[in-house]
Amino acid sequence: MSSATSRFDLLRRHRRWVLALVVLALLTELAVAMVTTAVEQTPTIDEPVYAGTAVVYLEQHSLRYNAEHPPLGKLVIASGLAFADVHLDPAFAGDQTQLGREVLYESGQDPWRLMLLARLPVIVLTLLFGLVVFAFAMDLAGAVGGVAALALYAFSPDIIAHGSLATLDVPAAGFLLTSVWLVWRARTRPTLYLPLAGLALGAALATKMSTLAAVPVLLLLGVLSVWRCRRLLWLVAAAGVIAVAVVWLSYLAVDPRLRWETPAGLPPAEGVRALVGRLPFPQPYRDGMRLQFGLEDQVWSGFLFGRLYTGSLWYYLPAALLVKTPLGALALWIAGAVVLLAVRRLRPAAPYVLLPTAVLLAAAMTGHRDLGARYAIFVPMFLAVAAAGLVVVRRRWAHAALAVLVAFVAVSSLRTFPYYLPYSNEAFGGPADTHLHLHDSNVDWGQDLGRLGDRLRQRYPGERIWLVYKGSGVPSAYGIAAADPFAVPPEEVRGLLVVSDSAAAKADARLAGLIRGSTPVDEVGHSITIYRRA
Repeated sequence: MSSATSRFDLLRRHRRWVLALVVLALLTELAVAMVTTAVEQTPTIDEPVYAGTAVVYLEQHSLRYNAEHPPLGKLVIASGLAFADVHLDPAFAGDQTQLGREVLYESGQDPWRLMLLARLPVIVLTLLFGLVVFAFAMDLAGAVGGVAALALYAFSPDIIAHGSLATLDVPAAGFLLTSVWLVWRARTRPTLYLPLAGLALGAALATKMSTLAAVPVLLLLGVLSVWRCRRLLWLVAAAGVIAVAVVWLSYLAVDPRLRWETPAGLPPAEGVRALVGRLPFPQPYRDGMRLQFGLEDQVWSGFLFGRLYTGSLWYYLPAALLVKTPLGALALWIAGAVVLLAVRRLRPAAPYVLLPTAVLLAAAMTGHRDLGARYAIFVPMFLAVAAAGLVVVRRRWAHAALAVLVAFVAVSSLRTFPYYLPYSNEAFGGPADTHLHLHDSNVDWGQDLGRLGDRLRQRYPGERIWLVYKGSGVPSAYGIAAADPFAVPPEEVRGLLVVSDSAAAKADARLAGLIRGSTPVDEVGHSITIYRRA
């Protein structure tokens, strides 16, 4: 027996260990990227609200803050903050924005430590969802397909960026993916997997209300999974009851007495929206949906490909995904979707992978807030599974293309380390040029205030700073002593003008004039530009 054959037999005998090591390596890369990002970034715009609400859950067992989102995601965040010695004055009566500031900056605690503790549980969840991606893809295309899907997930800049934040987008999408995978598995063991799918669906509904769009799809897929054994259709209804129970339990976990007063001034629920009142969920959930309707009804502004506009564009999310997704992943998503539909062996899986993606994306595209690709964070999760389908194509070129494109994704992702939030692919200039195409959570979500403080101390000590910052952080907490350029006549603004790129994208005439009269001299984190005004 040749030495090459011996090595092959040895590898085959130990393939489980090799597979486990590869999966562990990919999850380790993801963990390192997310923890590094979490340690280095200051609070993004939404995080202080969620962290503050989590503290209220822990200390006061009250649902009065952030009612526009269900409690489960904030309970996850609270599991990290439970290790912090943070206390809120029982007499505090500010709004949720003031609450976040109070907890992070007025409680006497280190805001860096508090944010890391809030982010760690979401990081753990993101890693667990990586295992779901691997298992789902392995069910469809074997171990190699599972590894390919996990690699796309682990190197996705959007997954890394938002999986390292104390926000709700990745948890909600991950729970949905888990529910779909369990429904898929219910084709062979419905009595085990359909109830578990109900638990996962309930977790998604108890994290973000936008996941309601997936409920009809999950019910349809549940029926599809047990159709050959119609006497088990009752399990689909049971899974729905379990999902509703999880939502109720998430509210009762915060306040077992479910004390709640409907806020004044809620928008009326008319037309289709009136169906909200018939949902079998707690009153605070139904009122939270009405709060979401009020947010949707506001007039928002957007920024896409250098154009500032009022309202929303139906194609905003596909365009944002085009910019924010590695080119190799885009190619594999398309190829994977085609393979799922074309290859007979994989065709039964197509409704489970592609239908939820299409329905959720269509629902998200009807929203009025063009604020980031994070509203479609489920796309890189589901389509990573779809891309695994290329493994079953019996052509060497297909396998070679899969390997090359996954490697391309990995290189593109590693090159942007540790600035994942402002990532854009090479066709759009990379992270340094993202602010020319997109704004808000796509590039500048307030995450670089700490880095700005370090940069100003290192390179510009003693200089006069004028700051236009878009975010929830408190500049002074990071050693930044800055003045407001709008508080004085433009001719008095001399020295360094520091502007968040999202603020620059939406600049009014006053700020635009200040920027035109300045010279860019530096940038921080691809999200903040430093200008000099003589």
